Amino acid sequence: MLLRKSKYYLSIVTGLLMSVICYSQDSVRVLSKDAFIKIVKTYHPVIQQAEISIKRAESVMQQSRGAFDPVISTTIDKKTFDGKEYYNYFNPRISIPTWYGIDIKAGTEEITGKYVNPQATLGQNSYLGLKVSTNELLFDKRRAILRQSRLLEKMSAIDRDLTVNNVLYEAISCYWNWVKEYQNYIIIKNTVKVNEKRLQFIRTEYEQGIRQAIDTTETLAQLQGFYTLEQAAFAAYLNAGLELSNYLWKEDNQPVYWEESILPDTANMQHMVLHMQIPPLTEFTADIYKHPKLSIIEYKLEELSIEKRLKAQYLIPKVSVDATLLKKKYALPDELSATYLNSNNKFTIELLVPIFMREARGSYKATKLKIVEKTLEQSHQTLQIENKVKAYYNEVVALHKQVDYYHQAFINYQKLYQGEQLKMDVGESSLFLLNSRENKLLETHQKLIELTTKWHKTYAGLIWATGKLQ
Repeated sequence: MLLRKSKYYLSIVTGLLMSVICYSQDSVRVLSKDAFIKIVKTYHPVIQQAEISIKRAESVMQQSRGAFDPVISTTIDKKTFDGKEYYNYFNPRISIPTWYGIDIKAGTEEITGKYVNPQATLGQNSYLGLKVSTNELLFDKRRAILRQSRLLEKMSAIDRDLTVNNVLYEAISCYWNWVKEYQNYIIIKNTVKVNEKRLQFIRTEYEQGIRQAIDTTETLAQLQGFYTLEQAAFAAYLNAGLELSNYLWKEDNQPVYWEESILPDTANMQHMVLHMQIPPLTEFTADIYKHPKLSIIEYKLEELSIEKRLKAQYLIPKVSVDATLLKKKYALPDELSATYLNSNNKFTIELLVPIFMREARGSYKATKLKIVEKTLEQSHQTLQIENKVKAYYNEVVALHKQVDYYHQAFINYQKLYQGEQLKMDVGESSLFLLNSRENKLLETHQKLIELTTKWHKTYAGLIWATGKLQ
């Protein structure tokens, strides 16, 4: 009888300490954290949208460069009425915008007819000229848009990194919640199996007259309580798996539906926590200024600086100069003498000076205020990010110690449980005390799992707070 009891209680200990269910390799697919992260980074729709935003910024950049494209155009204007040629106007030309706000133009004209504009020159002519405005000479809208589009391209890449950082943190948090619910369900399920065997054993001893009837009632009540916990744990596990499936995608934007045969990798989960050397806080706060949020604000400030420079140009009186050199026939002049220049040119000067310049001054002031506002936001965000990193770091350190304490407590409760079994074996304990030890061991095991998964989630949060979760 003593040997029989010893074998029975040994099976209880073995069953209670199991943390995973053994399936055949054909029915189980293990999803590790690294494989899960790779799936999210490769196929998640939100991250793919962030990649598209980069391509869209590249197209905006190409579009802004179009403002500096040379333009070839031709005008043909002809009128014939009642057998008479009123006029025939042919003008092929090219316009070349330059980086420094000077437009170069060149072209030819051929004008014939009896009724032409008196300002027009009959026959074949050619011309070469420049057009420039004083408030666009140092800086103009074309250059501003091009520089801002370059910043947009850089910001879209940073924004992609920020999106990846946020999505991965949400996904990793979901993964570790799934791991927690899975392990919690497994240990309760195994505890149910142990208690079912215990009830069968107690009933057998009762039938043999070794046990009292009250022992079967106590064992049954304990088992019924575990049945309730098992159902709740199973529902939580299923829901955690469904939440996890929100991040499981494959090619062609097709979702992957989670199944119970997909299990997490829990092999070195606690070992990693217990043996990890947490780096000092300075390693996490040293590059705070490189956080994607702060980088975006920095680019926003640079963009506002460009806008401010452009608005400052409108505070200068606008003087437009259009100078054109003229020549008969389709050729350049043989010699550019002073006499020739004075006799063959077209020259236009336009002066525009708003008396009060209210629009220009108001626009310039508004941009300066935007810069002040964005600078204040930068300081505020920097402090928030730094404090968030410190808060996550403090929690990581605290949880690291708690996991260590509960790991030791779990080992001690194992010893107490085993000791209580030995005392039961020699008749010096009761079923009530054994059940109490078992409940405490289960509670400690659940708490250890909760703290371990929370540490992994919080450590991911620490990396997320620095903006480097890639």
